[in-house]
Amino acid sequence: MTREIIVDREQMRMIKELMEVSFVLLETALYLNTHPNDERALRLHNNTSSQYAQLKEMYQARYGPLTNQGMSRYPWSYINDPWPWDMDFNNV
Repeated sequence: MTREIIVDREQMRMIKELMEVSFVLLETALYLNTHPNDERALRLHNNTSSQYAQLKEMYQARYGPLTNQGMSRYPWSYINDPWPWDMDFNNV
């Protein structure tokens, strides 16, 4: 049985941006592990971290929690569709 997942374009745009910013955070963290004195990389990482926090806050305020560790509206909303991995990025 296939279930239909409904995602609007803005939600898809926001989740893609979160994924991109998350990738930069991971890569800069890995780089900084071996180059801890690179101030430029550290600035990029810190700016990206701030951007990620803002994007995540905006997304969650509009669409609900991205993970089960955050605060939830009543009733528990983490189980609501769509989950990020259920989104079809090819059909937007």
